[in-house]
Amino acid sequence: MTDELDYTNNPLHGVGLKSMLTELVEHYGFEILYAYLNINCFKTNPSIASSTKFLKKTDWAREKVEVFYLYQYKNLPKVSSEQFALPPRERIVPPHQKPREPAKLSLEDAAIVNEKRAKKAASRDQNTGARRGSSRAYNEQRNAGFNKPSGPRGAWSDEKKSFSGSRKAVDPWGNWKGEKSSPDDSQHAASSKTKVDPWGNWKADNAETSDEDNAAKTKTKVDPWSNWKDK
Repeated sequence: MTDELDYTNNPLHGVGLKSMLTELVEHYGFEILYAYLNINCFKTNPSIASSTKFLKKTDWAREKVEVFYLYQYKNLPKVSSEQFALPPRERIVPPHQKPREPAKLSLEDAAIVNEKRAKKAASRDQNTGARRGSSRAYNEQRNAGFNKPSGPRGAWSDEKKSFSGSRKAVDPWGNWKGEKSSPDDSQHAASSKTKVDPWGNWKADNAETSDEDNAAKTKTKVDPWSNWKDK
């Protein structure tokens, strides 16, 4: 094992979560821990058992407490950016760095620290265009955008909806039907009657001729001996 991978100089090496919490609470108390860390398990009915249970299943809160343990309680120097990106228990502490006396903390100092953090967060949001999802400024800007009055695009959308609605009511065969029904209805009715029986006129003429011939034939065939009888 090389010096670069030697974790033995890390104050968290071999220290359990419950033991770490016990050291912090005995030295600072729950009130100071909540003031600096803003974790609710240190505020609402705090105890070593309940806090340990919460931190075991909440990684971000546990690492936050471990960082506090290293750089406030053990008062180690600030780490490089490479080491800062690692979880606290995986950070390599050089052999020449030794734990010092715990940092002196107070509620007044905690208020000052929290105010500085808030200003820093606000400045970061402003420089980044308030695009962070967890930023209050970004959320307010996003919510305000939902309530913006509809611009040209919204008007175009409304026109499109009304146009599409009017198209649904249009009969695509309306013009054709109108043109077919607009000419003289009487001519249309007459032509329709003619189409009922295309042989109607011929039948009528033949019927009249046939009736006359039949009448004449009937008179002739009434009594073929009528002329002889008269003589």
